[in-house]
Amino acid sequence: MTFSLVARCPETGRFGMVISSSSPAVAARCSHARAGVGAVASQNVTDPRLGPRALSLMAGGARAAEAVAILAREMAHPDYRQLLAVDRHGGVAIHSGAKALGTWAEAQGRDCAAGGNLLADAGVPAAMVAGFEAAGGALGDRLMAALGAGLAAGGEAGPVHSAGLLVVDREDWPVVDLRIDWSDSPIADLAAAWEVYAPQAEAYVTRALDPREAPSYGVPGDE
Repeated sequence: MTFSLVARCPETGRFGMVISSSSPAVAARCSHARAGVGAVASQNVTDPRLGPRALSLMAGGARAAEAVAILAREMAHPDYRQLLAVDRHGGVAIHSGAKALGTWAEAQGRDCAAGGNLLADAGVPAAMVAGFEAAGGALGDRLMAALGAGLAAGGEAGPVHSAGLLVVDREDWPVVDLRIDWSDSPIADLAAAWEVYAPQAEAYVTRALDPREAPSYGVPGDE
């Protein structure tokens, strides 16, 4: 019921991911990232505990492949889970259980990994990787390009209703955490939200760290 991509930007050290699903609020359960550590997608009959656990393993020194291998041995019901991870070195790993739903597939690329289940076409993850690698701009732009490429390749077998974009940088909080929890066009809505938010994202970090240096957008009640 889901297709996603996790990625690292080697130039900035940022991590992020994009995800979409026919289920509501998919990003609330499946999107995980930690500054300086990595990004993880936990999907397909989702166990949200797997994302933080994988990140803690990587924070402790495990590479993505090691973290995913440990969880594949230790997690409950591994045959039902799909887990994607990218680490601080750009290493990636994927676990797709034998009972992943419907047509499922996975793909790995430079600093990125994609996977999905109940897909309209097994080529969706590879299309997402290709879309990410071909795109330019900020990490958020490349992630959105990957999500659009996945949708263009067929996306999920049924209509999607939720989507999310998550990016972390150097601080404990995400620099981007945009979610469309229920919509008939969640990916288009997410792209529109990113278009609005992208020019302001850095300013919100500056406001937190040193408000004296932050630009004002002149919006009443601006946070």
